[in-house]
Amino acid sequence: MIKIEYPSYQPKIKSQQGKEFIYDEIRNQWIKLTPEEWVRQNFLQYLIQVKKYPATLIAVEKEIKLGDLAKRFDIVVYDKNTQPWIIIECKEMEVALDKQVLDQALRYNITLQVPYIVITNGTYCFGFSAKAGLLEELNNLPEFNL
Repeated sequence: MIKIEYPSYQPKIKSQQGKEFIYDEIRNQWIKLTPEEWVRQNFLQYLIQVKKYPATLIAVEKEIKLGDLAKRFDIVVYDKNTQPWIIIECKEMEVALDKQVLDQALRYNITLQVPYIVITNGTYCFGFSAKAGLLEELNNLPEFNL
């Protein structure tokens, strides 16, 4: 398991027609604030502030094709050559990080072919190195120095 030390973060939140929205700095837009979105936004701040991953190389909720199906990944970090480098699958805090969650991220990796896969529910975080079809658990997220 990877220990995450979240940075101090004051999100922009607004209420509109009885619903709360959070401002996503990566997508540059207001997003409905759900428990999963809260985890995603805090994890993004960790990636940018703590791990120093360039915000310009992070994509959020982009569509990919899995055969005939259109799916959306939570977060992908690209390397300096703009190749997918890490897939991050976020779940709300009450969702257990089980095989089903990992399998979801692995399905996305069929298309993206990244060397690192991460699953988190905000409280727990697991990372894996994906090499030659094998997964090796990580103790830390990789440093951005590609």
